[in-house]
Amino acid sequence: MPNTDLTRLRVALTVFFALDGFVFAGWVVRIPAIKEQTGASASTLGLALLGVSAGAVITMMLTGRLCRRFGSHPVTVVCGVLLSVSVALPPLTHSVPALGAVLLVFGAAYGGINVAFNSAAVDLVTALRRPVMPSFHAAFSLGGMVGAGLGGLVAAHLSPTRHLLALTVIGLLVTAVAGRTLLRHEPPVPPDRPRQEEHARQPLDGRTRGLVLVFGLIALCTAFGEGAMADWGALHLEQDLDAHPGVAAAGYSCFALAMTAGRLSGTALLERLGRTRTVVVGGTTAAAGMLLGALAPSVWAALLGFAVTGLGLANLFPVAVERAGALAGPSGVAIASTLGYGGMLLGPPAIGFMADWYSLPTALTSVAALAAVAAAIGFVTRRTTAG
Repeated sequence: MPNTDLTRLRVALTVFFALDGFVFAGWVVRIPAIKEQTGASASTLGLALLGVSAGAVITMMLTGRLCRRFGSHPVTVVCGVLLSVSVALPPLTHSVPALGAVLLVFGAAYGGINVAFNSAAVDLVTALRRPVMPSFHAAFSLGGMVGAGLGGLVAAHLSPTRHLLALTVIGLLVTAVAGRTLLRHEPPVPPDRPRQEEHARQPLDGRTRGLVLVFGLIALCTAFGEGAMADWGALHLEQDLDAHPGVAAAGYSCFALAMTAGRLSGTALLERLGRTRTVVVGGTTAAAGMLLGALAPSVWAALLGFAVTGLGLANLFPVAVERAGALAGPSGVAIASTLGYGGMLLGPPAIGFMADWYSLPTALTSVAALAAVAAAIGFVTRRTTAG
């Protein structure tokens, strides 16, 4: 495939990653308004929000099979349409069961597009012969930051219905433009890699499945930290360190900005260190940063720890998904993504239980522990996963 076509594919996939983060963040900032509209309590809202998680996890493995059968590019475009349309549904509901049902659809589209465009990105990374996977995930992070910021600005002026409908229009327009490039080109497959159709017919052998699970565990350890930081970081700063609410809210921003910066520089880092060293150094850095963030006696030291944690975790998930996909195609991406998403779901409630048993700072050290586990897995399996 000519370099110009590869460049167009890279741009189109980057746009889809950014769109995913943008749409999902736009929904998240309107959750309080949807809660009030549906009359949900905190507990019933939590049950409804499980619809997103359930839909995503159920769909991820199915999407791997769809990508093998129809190709990752068409599946990405279809899921982009579904994601854009389904984000407009929550403000149309007026009961918790109805909200849970539409969130199941939204979660299915979200999980589906994540597997599809990560599978497409794995093929492109292989064709480019450069470790550019972190740049796609940086686009997701940037899209999320823009979506959250824009959502915060318009929340006082637009109802949830109008805001999320605007996201639908934007999503469909972006999908129509970027999707044309994906539909026009087949995923690039280098001559030294088996065609996807042949790969689909061959079941994963024990060694390959084991390696895919190893990378899935690294993704789980990473996503556990992301979920925990999103839900508990601000509370730790405000409750345990007496931070002003505005400063406490900046805790996750420090983490997210550092993670985005880490992913933007991820390609250069991977080219310099290689995948194994990137995982080991990243996991070790995140563990040290989270110990500082959880146990520091001052707010500013904790904020520094959160930023260091974001830098450390930034490239672990992209590397894990890319390696799993290189080993097993869309099935590998689906397995690693499902385990990673499971870690993101497991993190917040696990931190909550541990905080009740011990304390919130002690509970947050579990993020450091799992980051260290990811580093250890990368080091122990360095020879097995080489190449």
